[in-house]
Formats: sequence, C-alpha cells, structure tokens
Amino acid sequence: MTGKRGTGSWLFGAALIIAMPVAAETSFSEQLVSAANERTQADVTYDGRYIAIDYPGGDVPAGIGVCTDVVIRSYRALGIDLQQLVHEDMERNFDAYPSQRIWGLSRPDSNIDHRRVPNLRAFFTRHGESLRVSDNGNNYKPGDIVSWMLPGNLPHIGIVSEQRNELGQPLIIHNIGAGPQVTDILFQYPITGHYRYGGDGLGE
Repeated sequence: MTGKRGTGSWLFGAALIIAMPVAAETSFSEQLVSAANERTQADVTYDGRYIAIDYPGGDVPAGIGVCTDVVIRSYRALGIDLQQLVHEDMERNFDAYPSQRIWGLSRPDSNIDHRRVPNLRAFFTRHGESLRVSDNGNNYKPGDIVSWMLPGNLPHIGIVSEQRNELGQPLIIHNIGAGPQVTDILFQYPITGHYRYGGDGLGE
C-alpha cells in the first residue's frame, strides 16, 4: 500500500507540474523594442558634434544624441556594445566601410565611427540580415533597423516599433531632431536599408 500511495503522489505531482503554465520567453526583438521605447522617455538634445569618449562602453553625455545614438543605446541596454563591435570589425576590415570614401579617413576612430549611419549600415549588412526594401509595411517587424536618406542627402536610422498607425503601418523609434520619439515616418523618406541584427557577434 505504501508503494502505491508513493507512486500516486508522484504522478499527481507530475501532473501539477505539467499543468502549470510556462511563461513565454521574451524574444530579442521584443527586448530591443522595449529598450528603444525607454529611450523616448529621455530628454535628449539633438547634437552630433565630435566628442572624445571612452572605449569600450563609451557614450556621449546622456543629454545629447542623434539618430544613431537611439540605436546604440538601445542595443547597449541589452549588453551589446556597437561601439566596440564596429571598431573591432573596422580594424580588421577597414575597406569594407565607407570611412575613407565619405570622410577621407585612413583608420578607424572609436569616438565616432559607430555614430555614423553609413558605418552602422555596413556593420548590419556584414553581421546581421540585410533584408529587401519594400513598400509593404508588414515586412518591417518590431526590432528591425531601417535607414533612410533625408532631404539634403542626410542619412537617418531608426528602430521599428511594435506600434502601428491607423492603416496598420509600423511606427518608428528614432531621433530626427526633437529627441527620441515614436512617429509615423516609415514611408515618408526613401528607404536605403532594412536590417535585422540580434547581437550574435561578429561573423567570419
């Protein structure tokens, strides 16, 4: 009898364990969007001037920033340092980046390289997924990275939000001049890139 009762108790306990709901694991993209949304609570003045910063883990003062800083700070909140990743990749593969062509540089600069949209585009292309640019909003998933060319040939970059407009098009978390915001700009400017980067590290 004792053996039977023990077996029954074990089976009952196992049934309880199986019946207990398992909390869904938060995906990387959800974490990135959450971190980006946190950026919209910060009071940031648009300021892209060159500033010498620490390396690795360096950042300009918290009260200033540009579009790239929204991306950089969102990834850094998840433990991913784009400053270090971009710099290390540029040290090994400088010619794969447009620094010489656009800015006339001959070597990497960890103070500014990661804060430039063309360099982030090169990094995400090399080490993430470079996705097809389309005019279908459903192809842009929360946590994706999108880049544009603004009037005056000004490159811009932002993170796709989980929020959508009344037409079902995704909103964008970005800083276009008034600080980090969530706005409806996905198709307002020519899209130059669509990326997905989960922070898996550098490729070969």
